[in-house]
Amino acid sequence: MGLFDKFKKVFKKEEKEDLEKYETGLKKSRDEFVSELNLLGIKFTKVSDEYYEELEKILIGADIGVKTVFNFLDRLKKRVKEENITSTKELTEVIVDEMFMIYVGEDQLSDKIKMNPNGPTVILMVGVNGVGKTTTIGKLANKYKAEGKKVMLIAGDTFRAGAVEQLKIWADRTGSEFFGKENTDPAGVIFDGLVLAKEKCVDIVFVDTAGRLQNKANLMAELEKINRVIARQIEGAPHEVLLVIDASTGQNGISQAESFKSITDITGIVLTKMDGTAKGGIVLAIKEEVGLPVKFIGLGEGIDDLKSFDIESYIYGLFKGMM
Repeated sequence: MGLFDKFKKVFKKEEKEDLEKYETGLKKSRDEFVSELNLLGIKFTKVSDEYYEELEKILIGADIGVKTVFNFLDRLKKRVKEENITSTKELTEVIVDEMFMIYVGEDQLSDKIKMNPNGPTVILMVGVNGVGKTTTIGKLANKYKAEGKKVMLIAGDTFRAGAVEQLKIWADRTGSEFFGKENTDPAGVIFDGLVLAKEKCVDIVFVDTAGRLQNKANLMAELEKINRVIARQIEGAPHEVLLVIDASTGQNGISQAESFKSITDITGIVLTKMDGTAKGGIVLAIKEEVGLPVKFIGLGEGIDDLKSFDIESYIYGLFKGMM
């Protein structure tokens, strides 16, 4: 059974609404990427060095990342040789298959959230200012509230003007518990918030943090202190440290991931504003170049448009026009 056929079978079982979110959310990327691949298949009917050179440019232009593209092309050429593929039309399915395999790979990175069976699950949210971190927390709160969880938001970004109030608005909007104070030590606020979370028997706590990356030493010290405080309050916490990246920033997003990974233990990525970029290949670059799984993906501006990441839905949404 070909990969396209397998996808079709899988997606009959998927909720139609989620599939449509991936289709519409990846439209910009799909329109550009698939049209370029289709034109390449018209220009070159036979596999050749010139075909590979132009394919390389298209892949790099899609923000897949130079390192990932070279790895991908090596794998592709090996398959072409082993399977004696000469037609570029035949190669289409192999391209989709290899992109899927690059993400899945040998490293089984979990895209599932690690839940705490004994008390609150603490999820620490990090990322530079402007990537949509606070909005992402609000959307995640909405998601888990809809699943019947009791949620609390803690405002650990205490010095940025309006940050505490902005998070409070999201707490009110989603019916979540809230704790926050302005212009005070973030670790102290988080400590007090977690005490309250345990008293109120909260299921999931989202902790917002400051997004300053300019001074890595200061941010590292602050995050280390926050992590110590959280661990003292709740054993094994934080259970997840999610880095929020704006997909439209492309390779700059990869740099942010590398920087944050160097100063704290990141467990996964939340990729926002995916619907606003034509360069959807960043998902593959994050996995291959930073070694982190994408756990959630923003496919629109609506409160329900932040979805749990699914590689099959992503590949389907990116290549639908070729299936």
